[in-house]
Amino acid sequence: MSATEVQAESEAVGWEAVADLPPSAKLVAKVLEYNDRLTQSQLAEETMLPARTVRYALTRLEEVDAVESRFSFTDARKRVYALAVEN
Repeated sequence: MSATEVQAESEAVGWEAVADLPPSAKLVAKVLEYNDRLTQSQLAEETMLPARTVRYALTRLEEVDAVESRFSFTDARKRVYALAVEN
């Protein structure tokens, strides 16, 4: 892969990459834009989507590197998600 291809691929990791995702993934991304870090259950509560749909949306967002996840410091069984795309 050439340097220009790598640069073009890294530039695609933004809202352009999110635009091609399902509406649920766009909603989750938008909620994360306005909230610093949320768990999956918090995202389900904020978006009013079923937990299964939020899980699918997060998977799709992770595929395009639009979200970052880390273990929660308060509860190691949970993961905390944050938006990784820039405006």
